[in-house]
Amino acid sequence: MASTDDQASVERVFADKAVSSWREQLTLRAFVVSALLAVMFSVIVMKLNLTTGIIPSLNVSAGLLGFFFVRMWTAAAERMGFLRQPFTRQENTVIQTCVVSAYGIAFSGGFGSYLFGMSEN
Repeated sequence: MASTDDQASVERVFADKAVSSWREQLTLRAFVVSALLAVMFSVIVMKLNLTTGIIPSLNVSAGLLGFFFVRMWTAAAERMGFLRQPFTRQENTVIQTCVVSAYGIAFSGGFGSYLFGMSEN
């Protein structure tokens, strides 16, 4: 079995690449994907909160779906010929942070109270 020093590390792959500035990490496509996923996850959280009262951690789901949607966006833009910037790890982190904070507000904001769940309307 190879030692950990011999194996390729993810950090070694990105060691020679400079981290982009914060202005380059906050892209329009990251915010569009974040808004779409935030609405979707907020609806899921509200439904689960009103029916069961238990909310699982959706961080991994938010990260994977964010990666998937931005990857699709990037592939489509590349096919059409106007890809400006490749998809970065920092951009995926921005998406995941926005989505998790949005559904966290939906969960802890009091909108999924048992009083709303018991109302007839």
